[in-house]
Amino acid sequence: MEIWINPACSKCRSAISLLDAEGAEYTVRRYLEDVPSEDEIREVLDRLGLEPWDITRTQEAAAKELGLKEWTRDDSSRDRWITALAEHPKLIQRPLITADDGSAVVGRTEDAVRDAMARK
Repeated sequence: MEIWINPACSKCRSAISLLDAEGAEYTVRRYLEDVPSEDEIREVLDRLGLEPWDITRTQEAAAKELGLKEWTRDDSSRDRWITALAEHPKLIQRPLITADDGSAVVGRTEDAVRDAMARK
């Protein structure tokens, strides 16, 4: 299991605390430093079963500068969204947990983190 975190994020710290309390084995990826490629973002989206706009933090300053709220949300614009996430990783929702069964979850709640731990 891998968890993409921003150490400054309280939801990320809570997820790490829960994983540690449960004795889960995981790898931490500080995705603002170890920025995911467009292909890695596509893979995580496939694992999540979501589209890039579903995991975009639209209230971030970079999102407002790019005008993301006005961007089309369809197949023709998918690559544009993925490129924006790769170029501005702070826009990626966090924490993202890739589970051992090949799936992934956005671990913003205790239930979501527990769900990721339960996937074998």
